[in-house]
Amino acid sequence: MSKILDTSRCTHCVYRSWAFDKLGQQDLRRIDDHKQEVFYEKGEVICREGEAIKSFLYLRKGLVKLLTTEKNDKQHIISIAKPLDFIGLLSIFSNPLHIYTITALEDSVVCFVDLTLIRDMMRENGEFALDFLEKSSKVADDVIHTRLSINTKQLRGRIAYILLLFANHIYGANDFELPISRKEIAQLIDMSTENVIRILSEFRKDKLIEIEGKFIRVLDPERLQRIYDLG
Repeated sequence: MSKILDTSRCTHCVYRSWAFDKLGQQDLRRIDDHKQEVFYEKGEVICREGEAIKSFLYLRKGLVKLLTTEKNDKQHIISIAKPLDFIGLLSIFSNPLHIYTITALEDSVVCFVDLTLIRDMMRENGEFALDFLEKSSKVADDVIHTRLSINTKQLRGRIAYILLLFANHIYGANDFELPISRKEIAQLIDMSTENVIRILSEFRKDKLIEIEGKFIRVLDPERLQRIYDLG
């Protein structure tokens, strides 16, 4: 169950994003006065698609997924965010409502900062505004790159991409507990759940990976990378 935490001071926070490095002590104290840290258990919804955007969201700890639902109720995972990511930037300035649902994949801590304050500070501090816009652009670029990386690959290449994503970019280790289900993998890479299960089984038989429940061990990252590169 989510709970509000005793808020740490931004001036001393080791998780503070590089964007906030452009702010002076006075501005950081203003953020302290208008932010809230909330702990979410794995599986809890942080915000829902269609809800009003009132805060800037910063993932301090944990892992979350951004998910959208089509008119036919088919769900797609847009991206997965890791610690130090801004998790509301795709719509924060262009839409009054959240365009996706954000859910904790692991126990997570999210900082909520009043959006009106962020807007005011961007008007007052040009360097901070430019850094913020740069981060927004990078988030959009990363989402586009992810979709292109997935959509241009065949089934085996898509599964290789997911395994390399978690091993190299999220956990930095070849041994990890996969935080998403086979169904969620399918939602992320536009495959059927049955195909996800089949390809993972093939990778295991080919000695590319070991699987024990949700625990994954990448045995041959170089060969997995070649499968991804060849598509």
